[in-house]
Amino acid sequence: MEYPGNLFVVAAPSGAGKSSLVKALLELDAKLAVSVSHTSRAPRGQEQHGREYWFITAEEFRAKVEHGDFFEWAEVHGNLYGTSRAGIEKRLADGEDVVLEIDYQGALQIKQLFPHAVLIFILPPSWEELMQRLNRRGDTAPEVIAQRMANARVEVAQAQHFDFVVVNAVFDTAVFDLKTIVHAQRLKYAAQRRNRSTVFRALDLP
Repeated sequence: MEYPGNLFVVAAPSGAGKSSLVKALLELDAKLAVSVSHTSRAPRGQEQHGREYWFITAEEFRAKVEHGDFFEWAEVHGNLYGTSRAGIEKRLADGEDVVLEIDYQGALQIKQLFPHAVLIFILPPSWEELMQRLNRRGDTAPEVIAQRMANARVEVAQAQHFDFVVVNAVFDTAVFDLKTIVHAQRLKYAAQRRNRSTVFRALDLP
């Protein structure tokens, strides 16, 4: 089913700056709505229930999987993450543009369900910089960082399946690139036909 709203899916290896970029994009674009995912992991830092994630137990998560509540779900770094089916469908049906911040496994699942979804992969400028960013967090054990670096090589290999790749070397430039992708999607024929329907009717186009 094709919905009137656009669905943007952003994925990246841990430490590439995905969350910060999406947050900045949302601050610049009032027409974008973020979909809050469910996760079985514990909150970090200042994260709040219902803002960054819906934090639930692994048992609650698996019950939702059994009920078919998720569009997609995956286990990432030992934790479960999933995207609510009802929340996404309603927003897209209402004509809202929605951005999902998920891992590559979920992004590829979403593409199967929504062929018109726009997949965006965030790359770090280098492996050395990615390692430094993970170390700067200061709350991750060395063995966890090593595992995330190993996972990152698998994740980056999946970028070939995405529509766009944004390199987060200079933060402001990467935010501009994201906003450009969103704007370009809104200018496509199908979107303009929906949003400027009176003009097309006046021209008597089929």
